[in-house]
Amino acid sequence: MHDVAPSTQPIANTIISELANRGVRVCSLLVVPDYHHEGLFTRDGQFVSWLRGLDADGHEIVIHGYFHERPRRAKENLRDRFLTRFYTEDEGEFYDLTYDEALRRIVAARDEFRAHGLKPRGFVAPAWLLGGEAERAARDAQMEYTTRLRAVCDLRSGSVFPARTLVYSVRNGWRRGVSRFWNATLFRLLNGSSLLRISIHPSDYSHPAIWRQIAAFIEESVESRTATTYQEWIAEQRLRRGSEI
Repeated sequence: MHDVAPSTQPIANTIISELANRGVRVCSLLVVPDYHHEGLFTRDGQFVSWLRGLDADGHEIVIHGYFHERPRRAKENLRDRFLTRFYTEDEGEFYDLTYDEALRRIVAARDEFRAHGLKPRGFVAPAWLLGGEAERAARDAQMEYTTRLRAVCDLRSGSVFPARTLVYSVRNGWRRGVSRFWNATLFRLLNGSSLLRISIHPSDYSHPAIWRQIAAFIEESVESRTATTYQEWIAEQRLRRGSEI
């Protein structure tokens, strides 16, 4: 689940309960340290306690950007505008950060989590927009893996595992309609894959048709699959490949 923060906690908690009721007992929770500059998560003691409880229950805490925002730049080319304004709505924070700034933000987030008893091993950029310099920074900040829209990447070994994720765009009606059609098709295409990723955002729950489809996918999947976290899945791949843990 993406975009976990104090302001999204009520909906996130409901989604976690809904998932548990459908047989998904653990998942990776992508937590934003200072979501949209609303305030650092560490200032909310109740939220921190909630995260610790989820961590103790087997859920994984993942660093998900720092602010989850990207100010618009002057003289952006068409590709940059498309990716940062249309594909995502000004949230591609790590799309074109310098190495130094990316490292500063990831290390700050890592240390804030650690200071409160949480030890995230993964870093996922908002909207999966992770530039090359920022990916190098994530590796140097001792992050063990990252994910992209189409893959899971082991930052320690350099292994890349193709695994397209299902994800919804709910900003307006036409996006929701296209998302439902596309994900229904993609779910069938990915049915035989070893790893099935479903990326849920808190806003998905506010749209009944979207949530019904997600719930249906999950109910069908748990019949033949076991829910896991990214860190557990990466560890399993390393064991299979004989990599050093």
